[in-house]
Amino acid sequence: MAQGKQRPVVHNVTSAPSSPADDQAQRVKRYLTMMGIRVVCLGLVFVLDGWLRWVALVGAVVLPYIAVVTANAVRPSQSGAIQPVTPPDTRRLEQ
Repeated sequence: MAQGKQRPVVHNVTSAPSSPADDQAQRVKRYLTMMGIRVVCLGLVFVLDGWLRWVALVGAVVLPYIAVVTANAVRPSQSGAIQPVTPPDTRRLEQ
């Protein structure tokens, strides 16, 4: 590089917040997983006997509420400050 020229600024994108689409996809996956567990609990109500039947029944009744609450819990938006990264001096590495 010639004297007097400024070095290029490289931005570090790892400090940027995740996109709203990624957040929504994660919440949908969590919701569907919980509802799948609920379906299993509902099926176990008809198969199990005794106290296990009651545990499965409680799971089938309570899991929809938990799934909806966690699916609607949106992460607060962060003001992501993208920090500049100074590239290494390649002149010293070539010598």
